[in-house]
Amino acid sequence: MKAVQRITLASPVLNGNERKYVLDCIDTGWISANGKYVTEFEKQFAEFCGTKHALTCANGTVALHLPLLAYGIGQGDEIIIPTFTYIATANAVKYCGATPVLVDCEKDSWNMDPKKIEEKITSKTKGIIVVHLYGHPADMGPIMEIAKKHNLFVIEDAAEAHGAEYKGQVIGSIGDVATFSFFGNKVISTGEGGMVTTNNSELAERMKLLRGQAMDPHKRYWFNEVGYNYRMTNIQAALGLGQLENIEWHLGQRRRVAAQYIDSLAQYNDLFTLQPEMPWAKHTYWMISILLSDKIKASRDEIMSLLDADGIETRPLFYPMHQMPPYFEEDANYPVADRVSSRGFNIPTNATLTDEEIEYICSRLVFHCRNNL
Repeated sequence: MKAVQRITLASPVLNGNERKYVLDCIDTGWISANGKYVTEFEKQFAEFCGTKHALTCANGTVALHLPLLAYGIGQGDEIIIPTFTYIATANAVKYCGATPVLVDCEKDSWNMDPKKIEEKITSKTKGIIVVHLYGHPADMGPIMEIAKKHNLFVIEDAAEAHGAEYKGQVIGSIGDVATFSFFGNKVISTGEGGMVTTNNSELAERMKLLRGQAMDPHKRYWFNEVGYNYRMTNIQAALGLGQLENIEWHLGQRRRVAAQYIDSLAQYNDLFTLQPEMPWAKHTYWMISILLSDKIKASRDEIMSLLDADGIETRPLFYPMHQMPPYFEEDANYPVADRVSSRGFNIPTNATLTDEEIEYICSRLVFHCRNNL
């Protein structure tokens, strides 16, 4: 079987009211940060997550920065994060002048290991940022218990996990705050964009103030402190609303694609494994992730190159924070993250993938792995 054309890793699907809403913005002139679509997108996203508040913002990174600012995080503070995550998680902490303290991941879910958190807590620790990696929820129960015991706030970095569930509860409503990304490759997209959800009304007002340059709400163009321009435009929100109205379809297509991969590849566990779905979790399958067995003599990058020659786009799993220059640790000891990162990669997870394309991807993956035993 041959690929008809190159199969991309991810691509947005705009099959709802996105065009209608964006054209309405253009026709009415409401294209910047004010407009009905911003308000409606926030309202409906809060309802989707089951929270009192949702605040749009410019992207997923500033969505992480806003609650840290609102909590007053600064020089000398420490925030616990997983080492195995996208660098924005660590950078947001660094923007505040604080220190990200790294924790290894679990062998099963690849998320932050709750058993390794308490040993990293010091008198400087103020909070925990937990990441729902590649759309799979972290084990929030024990993490919330640890946070309560040590009086720490919890931020859910749910950039990759729109619609995921932990024991039946929607991600974004479990921690004190949650943050989302709407980058072009996410489950739903606004091109660039982000959202913050919370049930804490005081915190929501504080983040709303900081998001809009901290302009005094009672005195226009008067500023009592330094703020930030972290707002989302009405056009972006129009896109987001169109996407959100159709989110069950998007999530359904992700699970359809994942189910076919799982069914087709289950018999090859001696060659590789997929990120599992834990019994207590509902995975969104933002990305389908493959972990090569140690039996495979070829490197991860070599297998990816072979797939690329077949017209199949892939990408490596995230590099752990402790390996990269800004957060490098000389005597790092994060064996699970090191192994998963070095042997793992993402394969196409487009909502529009056909059965034939998935069959082709699976056949080429198996072929190259078998040829490199």
